[in-house]
Amino acid sequence: MTKKLTILDIAKLAGVGKSTVSRVLTHHPKVKASTREKVKRVIQESGFVPSKSAQVMGGGSAKVVGIILSRLDSASENKVISGILEVIYAAGYDALIMEGQFSAAKTNEHLAVLQKRNVDGVILFGFTGCDLSAIEKLAHKAVVIAVDSENVSSVGYDNYGIIEQAMAHIQELGKQHISYIGVDPKDKTTGLIRLNAYLEYCKCANLKPNFQTGELSHKSAYELTDLVLTAETQAIVCASDTLAMGVAKRLQVLNRSDVLVSGVGATDLLAFIFPNTFSIDPGYYSAGKTSAHLLIQQLQGKYEVTHLTQKASITR
Repeated sequence: MTKKLTILDIAKLAGVGKSTVSRVLTHHPKVKASTREKVKRVIQESGFVPSKSAQVMGGGSAKVVGIILSRLDSASENKVISGILEVIYAAGYDALIMEGQFSAAKTNEHLAVLQKRNVDGVILFGFTGCDLSAIEKLAHKAVVIAVDSENVSSVGYDNYGIIEQAMAHIQELGKQHISYIGVDPKDKTTGLIRLNAYLEYCKCANLKPNFQTGELSHKSAYELTDLVLTAETQAIVCASDTLAMGVAKRLQVLNRSDVLVSGVGATDLLAFIFPNTFSIDPGYYSAGKTSAHLLIQQLQGKYEVTHLTQKASITR
């Protein structure tokens, strides 16, 4: 069986150091033209195929997109990631994925690392409190998801329309007593905008609002359910599928199968585990594809600050 060549093997054949081969692979400018040609000739003659990870670790700009998401355990953000990867892989880019943990400081540290590695571009999942000035310095080399920035292109969600659509669907089913469980309004998108959408809909439809907000967790929603549940309650709208699962679990324990629950995120497990539920798909997967296409266009020189909003749809 023929041994698979490594960068070290190529370095020995070319009579140069391993770091020099890495620089050639990552198109580093500080390599003599004659040395570059010699290394390329050895690579071509040997049939050596470098791994993408080796190119990335070399620190060059070898077709790499950095992706900073808020949290790795987010089902919604992972859907976005799937859309991003489909597009950038097809375009010949590799990905470096990092977790910001909703920390502006941690996110900025990641941005600094990505800039040091000279990645081609960055896609950042924005959040309340995110330091947009750091990402704005990248200009055309960046796209932000979920929040808007005047100086950087972004792809967002129709947070208002998401809740409006859920409420309208529930009313179409003949239900009028609709409660709401959301996220702390300090979060401007999932929290404040979605709560205001619920309150505004109730006002326009002459419905009596009944709501609670807390943390973005199953446990929080489970505990808040009793605070919005009455004998008349016919449905509970939730700001996310994570919250909807907590609510549905509590209703199951209370044997309240008569109450319809809606979430946001189109998580397959929600309807699979809890039958009397539905979810609004904000377009997470599409947002990933859109943000990746937008970034690649910008990297190709077609740059104009663009703000796009994904359309939502009901899933059952």
